Amino acid sequence: MEPDKEIKNQDTEPMTIETVEPIGKRILIRKDEDKKETKGGIKLPDNIEIPTITGRIVAVSAEVENMPDMPLKKYDKVLFNPKGAIPVDFEGSNRLFVIEIESIVAVFRKS
Repeated sequence: MEPDKEIKNQDTEPMTIETVEPIGKRILIRKDEDKKETKGGIKLPDNIEIPTITGRIVAVSAEVENMPDMPLKKYDKVLFNPKGAIPVDFEGSNRLFVIEIESIVAVFRKS
């Protein structure tokens, strides 16, 4: 997602990545940080984390965007099944994932 990030293609020529656009019935999610503390306030050791399965939608494919019955849009906070999530690794923290819309199990809405 960072502009002017260079990678090498097969011919070793620099190539610039400007955006990641999911294709098909997929969305791009920025996973929330894993928790390092329990709800009760107990700090966890560095090697133990509570896995997080929530995140924010960063991009929606054109196919999903054009589905009138699909209530997903950019910046929605979602709960998702991480099985089958494809990591997008050009951010050091590796928190971007492309997932199929069937992996979204809930959308958080303010009431």
